[in-house]
Formats: sequence, C-alpha cells, structure tokens
Amino acid sequence: MPQAQFGELAAASLYCPTCRRATPVREHLLLVLPDGNLYDYRCSVCATSTGTRSTRQGG
Repeated sequence: MPQAQFGELAAASLYCPTCRRATPVREHLLLVLPDGNLYDYRCSVCATSTGTRSTRQGG
C-alpha cells in the first residue's frame, strides 16, 4: 500500500489571506469527537485561521 507509508500528514505552512503569502502555521485542537479530533491551523504571524484537519481513531 503506497498510502500507508505516510500515516498522517500535517501542514507546515499555508497561504494566509491576511498576510497575503504562505506563512508557518500552528495547529490548535478545536474539538475532541467520539471518532477522532478536529484541529485548526492558524497563521503564526497574525493568528488568522487558514484551514482545518480532522483525524480518526483507528478501530
């Protein structure tokens, strides 16, 4: 399985609409759900939300 080699990916930088360029991001836990977690990516320069990521618990 080629996809299994990556496991989970997390963003290091994303485009920020406020800064108008790609900036490093910080990942913040938003919600703990019964089947996983929801994370928010925020610009490390201005703290604008630039995206989300959800994870699922194996099982």
